[in-house]
Amino acid sequence: MAHSHLIALFLLISCTLPALYASDGDADPIYKGCVEQCEKTGCVGDKCFQHCNFSSDGKPIDGPWYLQEPLYLRWKQWDCSSDCRYHCMLAREGEREKVGDKPVKYHGKWPFRRVYGIQEPVAVALSALNLSIQFHGWMSFFILLYYKLPLRPDKKTYYEYTGLWHIYGILAMNSWFWSAVFHSRDVELTEKLDCSSAVALLGFNFILAILRAFSVRDEAARVMVAAPLIAFVTTHILYLNFYKLDHVNHIAGLNMKVCLAMGVAQLLIWAIWAGVTRHPSRWKLWLVVVGEGLAMLLQIYDFPPYRGFVDAHALYHAANIPLTYLWWSFIRDDSEFRTTALLKKPK
Repeated sequence: MAHSHLIALFLLISCTLPALYASDGDADPIYKGCVEQCEKTGCVGDKCFQHCNFSSDGKPIDGPWYLQEPLYLRWKQWDCSSDCRYHCMLAREGEREKVGDKPVKYHGKWPFRRVYGIQEPVAVALSALNLSIQFHGWMSFFILLYYKLPLRPDKKTYYEYTGLWHIYGILAMNSWFWSAVFHSRDVELTEKLDCSSAVALLGFNFILAILRAFSVRDEAARVMVAAPLIAFVTTHILYLNFYKLDHVNHIAGLNMKVCLAMGVAQLLIWAIWAGVTRHPSRWKLWLVVVGEGLAMLLQIYDFPPYRGFVDAHALYHAANIPLTYLWWSFIRDDSEFRTTALLKKPK
C-alpha cells in the first residue's frame, strides 16, 4: 500500500514543478530580447510561426475574417508566445552549449525538446506505460476475485476490501492519464486536472491505509472514518482550483503542507503495519517500500534532461513500472490470504 501513497505524493509534486517563477534562463537578457523580438516579428532566426499572425482568439491581425485560423489548429498547435519561448530557449541553449555552459531552467522547467508537439515525450510515454500497468493490475485483480476465488452465495466476494481496491485502481489510472496529458501540454487546465487527480488519489490512499491497517470492516465505521477525510480532501481540491494553486517551489504553501502531512501519516501507518503483521506476502510490501525510497532520490536529485528528453522525473516514472507490477501482486496475494482465512472460519 505504501507504493500507491508515494506515487500519489510524487505525482502531485511533479505536477507542480512547472511553476512560472523566475528561473535563470528566463532572466537571461539575451533570451528575453529574443522572445520580445519574436512576438513582434513572428520569427526566431530563419524560423517563422503562423500563430504569430493571429491574435489569441484566433482572428488574423491583418486580413479578412475568412483567414481565421481553424479551431482544430488552434486546439492542437502552440500559440505565438509559447513557440517564441520554446525556439528562443533552444537557440539560447545552443549558444550556451558552445561555450561549455550547463543547461538552465526556463519558466521553472528544464529545456525539453518537443516531439510532434509533445512537450515531454519520454515522461508522456512512461506515464502511459504506468497507466497500462495499473490497468493490467486492476484487471488481473478483478479476474482473480470473480473467476478464480470462491464467491459467496449472493455472488459477492469474500474479500472485504474489494470495493476499496476497485476505487483505488480507477483513481490511479485517472491520475496517470492526466499526468500524461499534463506532460504532453502544460497549460493551466491540464495542471489543475493533474494536481486534482493526484490529490484525490493521495486522499483516498490515506483512507485506505487506515481502513486496511486497522481492519475496519463494518460499513458504518468506514463511513465515520472516511466522511471527514473526504470532506477535507474535497475542500482542498476546490481550494486549489478556485482559490490558489500552490506550487512545490512554495515551500510554505498550504498545498505542500497538506500533502506532506497525508503522505507521511500514510507511510507511518503502513510501516508499522508491515512490521507487526504476519501476512505471507509482507516481503513484497517491504520491497516496494524500499524501492520507492530509492526512487525518491530521483525526485530530490533534479538534473537537466539528457539530450533534452530524459530527466530525473522521467526516470522516476520508469522506476514505478516494476514497482506497480509488484504492488498489484501484493494486492492479489492479500485478497487470496483474506479469502482463505474467511473460508477456514467455522460456520
